[in-house]
Amino acid sequence: MENRDKNQLVYTVKDRCKVCYTCVRECPAKAIRIVNGQAEIIAARCIACGNCVKVCSRQAKMFSFSIDRVKKLIQGPDKVAAIVAPSIAAEFIDISDYQILVGMIRALGFDYVNEVAFGAELVANQYKKLLQNDQKQPYISTSCPAIVTYVEKHHPQVVKALAPIVSPMIATARVLHKMHGDELKIVFIGPCIAKKWEASLNQFKGLVHEVISFMELRRMFEDKKLQHDKIKPSEFDPPLAGKGSVFPISGGMLQTVDLEEDFISGEIVVAEGRQDITEVLKEFEEGYLEAKLFDLLCCNGCLNGPGMSNRSQFFFKRKNISNFAKRQFDRLQQNQWENDIINYSGLKLDRYFIADDQRFPNDYSSEDVEKVKQKLGIYTPEDELNCTACGYDTCHEHAIAILKGIAETEMCLPYTIDKLHEYIKELDVSSKMLASTQDALKQSEKLASMGQLAAGIAHEVNNPLGVVIMYAHLLLDEVEPDSPYYRDLKLIVDQADRCKKIVGGLLNFARKSKVNMEEVKIRSLIKNSLKAFVMPPEIDFQIEINTEDAVIECDHDQMVQVFSNLVKNAVDAMPNGGKLDIIVNENGQNASEVVFTIKDTGTGISQDNMERMFEPFFTTKEDGKGTGLGLPIIYGIVKMHKGNIKVESNDNPQKGPTGTSFFVSLPRNSQKEIAV
Repeated sequence: MENRDKNQLVYTVKDRCKVCYTCVRECPAKAIRIVNGQAEIIAARCIACGNCVKVCSRQAKMFSFSIDRVKKLIQGPDKVAAIVAPSIAAEFIDISDYQILVGMIRALGFDYVNEVAFGAELVANQYKKLLQNDQKQPYISTSCPAIVTYVEKHHPQVVKALAPIVSPMIATARVLHKMHGDELKIVFIGPCIAKKWEASLNQFKGLVHEVISFMELRRMFEDKKLQHDKIKPSEFDPPLAGKGSVFPISGGMLQTVDLEEDFISGEIVVAEGRQDITEVLKEFEEGYLEAKLFDLLCCNGCLNGPGMSNRSQFFFKRKNISNFAKRQFDRLQQNQWENDIINYSGLKLDRYFIADDQRFPNDYSSEDVEKVKQKLGIYTPEDELNCTACGYDTCHEHAIAILKGIAETEMCLPYTIDKLHEYIKELDVSSKMLASTQDALKQSEKLASMGQLAAGIAHEVNNPLGVVIMYAHLLLDEVEPDSPYYRDLKLIVDQADRCKKIVGGLLNFARKSKVNMEEVKIRSLIKNSLKAFVMPPEIDFQIEINTEDAVIECDHDQMVQVFSNLVKNAVDAMPNGGKLDIIVNENGQNASEVVFTIKDTGTGISQDNMERMFEPFFTTKEDGKGTGLGLPIIYGIVKMHKGNIKVESNDNPQKGPTGTSFFVSLPRNSQKEIAV
């Protein structure tokens, strides 16, 4: 492989890249790798066609500029010639007189300004001779350096078919070196960035010293503040060109020497653009296509190259090229032109090529490809949408690119959308869990504050209350039942006992306790919770245990308190009868959690009361029938067991059956003792 410029010619500005995969789609060499959602150029596979530069609306694909090096050449001791591609007429359509444009280029400091079109005419004559002398060998045109590199890297089997003829740029450089000597420095100005690589090849060393694009030329005009209305017109330096000015147009080389594409004989095939050239070369390599000459251009004509800043309509630019060529031909001195062609036709215009195989190994089995497709959600041929959103023409090509390591599964739009929907669902579940956790945290903080307050009140009230209860009972024992004071003392004793019960509940709610864990049978736990309670006959009561392992680790006495309170509340919510179910299910990985559901068909709980039900002293029962401490104590016990309690309720018959369901989730296995 010949030495090329070590600096990467085409590169990605990652901050601008939005990963639209347009560059992947337009790269004929598939020299763009997507890694972690970023597009990277694979330098070894790149052919510098610049398609990625042209199609990137974000200007995330750029190519290296050579302006500074050109300025140093101009400032140096040697004379410098600018050789200009004829497609300049398609770039500077804002300057009607080409002589003004030549004057502007001279004003930059160039000693000579020459037409590459003359070199194109020499090259076209070489092709004509090649086709006349060798009737059997098919040839691929080599004026486009991107085509040459594409064949060397990606179709190395047909390298021998590359026509051994230099490009118009090299031919023009050889002409000028013969005219002005080897010390002359030459700068090529054109629309092609692949020329930068071509000029750096060892076989052309010392011929073309720098290459700049039309885009760079405009930048140089701006830097020097050149205005075309203040420039003195100037003519190109000899030798002048004739028909070679149409070379940038597709098939222009053939027109230069009066050849044309013959669709009947099929001796010459003209193709341009990514899709056509890849198909032509593939079919030629596989032996399906025969012709004497394949005239190929990587761009849609050189008037649409990546180094052009003018993105006007294609046929408008083509018209400008035609008009420019006509003006050039009309002012041409035919005798002088013929003499120049004869004088320089003996120049060395041959070249060689070296295969540089950059193809990926094609050793992937159909099973490997199918596995990738299945990961993308493709199980049948009907699932292959071939939408090209990933940058590849088919889902099959995308799957192979993934195996090659240059593509990612996330590039598939349908796959990514499906994943996005899954993530949204997971996020929704996580959001609900977070909201539930936040509510639980708020409740815990509220209960902790209330607990501290309750503990202080209970301890302060407990001692004087004990004295009141003791003396009330003594007085009640001393008074006869028929005494007029007996009823009053009995009321005092009952209310004092009720106060004692409230204070006891406060202490149970507020105190720091220990949960003594032991293995408990679930069915026994539920039955023991119901022993101190007589189920009314009008209640349809059922127990359903759906677990293979009917044992759980918990504090038996505390959990009996939880379930007996929940059952009592459920029965109280059904004064006219109803249905009460206690259901036990397994939950979590390996049934690591047991969920107890206490479900009633009672009156239900309003939304306002749902938000306050775990607050101490809040109750919906009549005065004297509830302390408002039952649910807060239940909440504390469940939390001490590292469990969770949730409530679902409906009190509006219009929304469906009324009733309440308490869900108590407890871990099946815990530490033997949990300190709280």
